Amino acid sequence: MKMNQQPLNISFLVLLAASFFMTSCDTADRTHVTDTRVTRSSDSPVRFTELRHPEKVDSVLALMTMEEKVGQLNLLSSGFAETGPVLSEEYRDMIFESKLGGVFNAHTVEHTLDLQRIAVEETRLGIPLLFAFDVIHGHRTIFPVPLAESATWDPELIRKASRIAAKEASAAGLHWTFTPMIDISPDPRWGRIVESQGEDPLLNARFGVARIEGFQGDDLYDVTTILATAKHFAAYGVPEAGRDYNTVDISERTLREFHLPPFKAAVEADVRTFMTAFNEYDGVPATGSDFLFNRILRDEWGFDGFVVTDYTAIMEMMPHGYARDEAHAAELSINANVDMDMMSQIFLNELPGLVDQGIVHEEQVDMAVARILDMKFELGLFDDPYRYSDYDREAETIMREDFLEFALEVAQKSIVLLKNEEQALPLSKDAGHIAVIGPLGDNQYDLLGSWSAAGEWSDNVTLLQGIRNAVPENVRVSHADGAPLDLHDDSRAGFEEALRLARQADVVIMALGEGRHMSGEAASRTTLNLPGAQQDLLEAVHATGTPVVLVLMAGRPLDIRWADEHIPAIVNAWYLGTRSGDAIASVLFGDHNPGGKLTISWPYNVGQIPNYYYAKKTGRPMDPDQRYTSKFIDAPNAPLYPFGYGLSYTTYEYDNLQLSETGISNEGRLSVSVDVTNTGDVTGDEIIQLYTRKMVASVTRPVRQLRDFTRITLEPGETRTVVFELDAAQLYYLDQQLEPVLESGTVMVYVGPNVAETLEASFEVR
Repeated sequence: MKMNQQPLNISFLVLLAASFFMTSCDTADRTHVTDTRVTRSSDSPVRFTELRHPEKVDSVLALMTMEEKVGQLNLLSSGFAETGPVLSEEYRDMIFESKLGGVFNAHTVEHTLDLQRIAVEETRLGIPLLFAFDVIHGHRTIFPVPLAESATWDPELIRKASRIAAKEASAAGLHWTFTPMIDISPDPRWGRIVESQGEDPLLNARFGVARIEGFQGDDLYDVTTILATAKHFAAYGVPEAGRDYNTVDISERTLREFHLPPFKAAVEADVRTFMTAFNEYDGVPATGSDFLFNRILRDEWGFDGFVVTDYTAIMEMMPHGYARDEAHAAELSINANVDMDMMSQIFLNELPGLVDQGIVHEEQVDMAVARILDMKFELGLFDDPYRYSDYDREAETIMREDFLEFALEVAQKSIVLLKNEEQALPLSKDAGHIAVIGPLGDNQYDLLGSWSAAGEWSDNVTLLQGIRNAVPENVRVSHADGAPLDLHDDSRAGFEEALRLARQADVVIMALGEGRHMSGEAASRTTLNLPGAQQDLLEAVHATGTPVVLVLMAGRPLDIRWADEHIPAIVNAWYLGTRSGDAIASVLFGDHNPGGKLTISWPYNVGQIPNYYYAKKTGRPMDPDQRYTSKFIDAPNAPLYPFGYGLSYTTYEYDNLQLSETGISNEGRLSVSVDVTNTGDVTGDEIIQLYTRKMVASVTRPVRQLRDFTRITLEPGETRTVVFELDAAQLYYLDQQLEPVLESGTVMVYVGPNVAETLEASFEVR
């Protein structure tokens, strides 16, 4: 380990001795130690947590002043300069004064080691800092954005990608990441849909668990693991009008049946931290919600980790009109069992006075501190606060060749082929002249997508470079931007050059879409049109008569009705990260057969939104021959592309759907089997999807709900029987008293390649 070894201060040695006095420090004791904290009086309002290291935590708490305690609850951000992360002198002074429990946006061994030395060697107790970062879809090796990764329908693939991200992040001195985001969203106007796994609860749960397992591994004492965060609790993904941070107003039924299941799965997967949401639920801002964080998260689910706010969320309860002032905001949040304050410093400034006045119990503050210290013990930071600070490991781990190769695989499997008329794709590598036209054709910067952590745009392989890598040297590959990548710039100054190349070319690949900052946080849109003059550019190039392939890069579905009607081949490539160009080229030229499928219904236009697949039928279901039924008069009800949709260079046939039972009890189970055959000429991946519907119930049920899925590889002519096990417990829903039930009656079963094309069968619940 390359670092300047300096003697620890006497206070830190005393702290270590005290913290280990009651419990031995052998390897077996470091992890998986669960015990209940000291029992308090039965009338205490404080909700206590089972800690992994209770005696150690209590012994540290006994040494701390109130000021040192509230310092542990304070989380502030490192800044950035051209040379890398930097911390302001004010914040450095706060570390000296024991007023910081953690720093986020601090990474690299050099930077984190510098700050950790201050905390450990130059403060009274020497309590180590937590270092956090938004490692959302890769640290330095950047994988596809989460919405793209979910299109793989392969949680194991994403678990491995998260494991790689954890290895890189931990090698850069980090202990903690703010992912997975498992907010359900049916609204592509909302910019943060790019960070989600789409509109379905089951997919969000399975991908969320995969990310947690990838980051946290089997043992948090392993120096290659970091803490994961389930966010944002709760219902952040359904703001009114799709406008970020806006009001959320949904029923408790909708909350519990659709928005909470991924978070409950995260707790069951032992996620160690939760993050509060910016929005309110039922009139109460989430950061002060006793209902969310006490009744549900702590009491119902037994979550034993710690809760961090989102950026300044405690302070924001005042403009919400819920907190009178900062002191009131601190009281509301700490009593909701929110433990760590990101950026507002309200806990730091207000909690000591609130405890002195008897407004907040000191035990409540102790419990919040205990949860945070517990995680520092879990990570081994009290054993060795510098264990993540290894220059050699950092140099050997960041952007390893095998990581880059795996990033290519994930990118390839994330691509969704939306249209391919008359087998326009794959292209021949012997084309004389390929023109790549569009502002995303030779663009490294935007391929990272939002929340790209320590990724550097200069590492990215552009589409233009990927195509040049894929074709022989004698093939001419030319490029023109044609139009700017700007929502508000409709300049046509580049059209002439783009059209000249299009007329000369044998085929045009149009690289269109959004810039990376057009989706993500605070990037909501009221239209989903191609930004600026890109639509006009597409139409002008199409008018030249040269064959056109459209490659879309964006963080959300876009309005491509015109393209769907006029362009024979459309490839949805999202933002694919470091190996973007190579991945897209491999699909365009048939080196990889696309198998990705949509995890969000792709709207026909904005006016349909929300148009999620698990909607309920009305009393007047759509009938095109009847006027007074539920339909639009200027657009279809159905989305442009349904949930689960995606094409391949081969074809598949589904046959012989069988159920093992004609009826089950409400505690029974049955098998669902279907034969799937590759009826084409090339090997391909198919994603088989299982849906159900309870036809009649005491509360109305959705027309479809995803119950299971699997991704398989089939050789040409190969048939495989796919078997799903369907447990009655999967079919339970909430009755009128919000109690889980499965009532007698018919359940329809649907199996197919997407939600709109399925075989069907039925069974009875007795």
